[in-house]
Amino acid sequence: MKLKTKIHLFSTFLTLVILSLMNIGVYILFERMAFDTEYKQLNTEVDELITALSKMSKEDDAATILRTYIPLNGGIRVMEGPGELKLAVQTVDGVTDFSPKWEEGERYAVGAFEGTPILTISKPVIWVDGKVAEVQTMKILVDVEKSLDFLRLILLGVTIAGMLLMAISSVILGKIITRPINKLIRTMSQSRLSGKYEKIAVSPNRKDEMAKMGIAFNEMMGQLEQNYKKQEQFVSDASHELKTPLTVIESYAKLLSRHGFSNTSVAEESVHAIVNETSRMKEMIAQMLLLAKSNEQNMRHFEKIDVYDLVKMTLQSMRTAYNRKFLLTGEGPIYANTDIEQLRQLLFIILDNARKYSEKEIKTTISKDEKGVTISILDYGNGIPKKDLEHIFDRFYRVDEDRNRKTGGTGLGMAIAKDIAERLAAELKIESTVGFGTTIHIIIPM
Repeated sequence: MKLKTKIHLFSTFLTLVILSLMNIGVYILFERMAFDTEYKQLNTEVDELITALSKMSKEDDAATILRTYIPLNGGIRVMEGPGELKLAVQTVDGVTDFSPKWEEGERYAVGAFEGTPILTISKPVIWVDGKVAEVQTMKILVDVEKSLDFLRLILLGVTIAGMLLMAISSVILGKIITRPINKLIRTMSQSRLSGKYEKIAVSPNRKDEMAKMGIAFNEMMGQLEQNYKKQEQFVSDASHELKTPLTVIESYAKLLSRHGFSNTSVAEESVHAIVNETSRMKEMIAQMLLLAKSNEQNMRHFEKIDVYDLVKMTLQSMRTAYNRKFLLTGEGPIYANTDIEQLRQLLFIILDNARKYSEKEIKTTISKDEKGVTISILDYGNGIPKKDLEHIFDRFYRVDEDRNRKTGGTGLGMAIAKDIAERLAAELKIESTVGFGTTIHIIIPM
């Protein structure tokens, strides 16, 4: 069953229930008010009758008094005891034979006489002989019955009219609700058939839930398209980069198979080349896995840290590992709110990159201003040409292919650094002069 049909049926059913409950409530309320009004009016007349009977003497005709106060459609009877009729007058045949159903403790009752509501009030009176009798006054509520019949017709008409209006409105509402859903379904089907990441048009002025659903869908499709392109590019680049070391390994393996067992120098050269290429492949795969992992929304633990102290310890580790000069200028402590482990990893990547492409010392400077904390890492290497600066953060991009082969670079380090910086909400800036060196600035916002 279609959603639009379900909405229509549910709306119709809900409308029927609501209208029925409202009409029943209105009918019951009106009926009760009508009976209360008739009771108050008849009760006043009965009180006057009781007063007249109390003043009656033996010479007075009781029947005449009863006829004076008899209702237009009803009757009056005087009961001496249970089931003992003393006197009765009536304007409708058989009304004085009607036996109402009394509720305990009540002096009046509402019943039905030949299908018409009848109101009965019973009150005690002292008869002329000194005995206590019961005066029961009955009134057939003809006008009330007509009013209730008319009210039922009105409520039935209102119900039918309300159902028709609600049915029409539910159809229109169903179309309005399902229109963006149908548009979404068509777009998804087109995306599936065409293989493209189609989006739906959403008015910028709309703020309702359907517009939010469309915006969320477009954002999801954009993210899927971006991830797919990244994955496609990553697989393509990885395949291209792994092809070269595999070709080298295969060539040296064949050379070793042909001449290595009889020629010691060829065997040593082949084994050395295979070991180097295998190590480079191992490093490349490790960095590829790290880069793929960095694309995930990893949990970040931001805290207030002393950046100066972190850089100082990181430089000490680099000095010990590579026996190189890593200089630090600036004064601490300098505090910033960031993730200490991810910032440490970012520092290691940039410092290791500077070490690979520079034979001289590496100079690190820390400063703080109104924008935030800036860590500047300067190497005195060959520098980067201006045309290559915009591609530094691309995966597998190398400024100097031969130099990268010698240093063991994979072209992934700066791409990983950029992803880490984005997770830290930090900014990376590069300044480079050919023949002088390169400076990378890590700007941690306040």
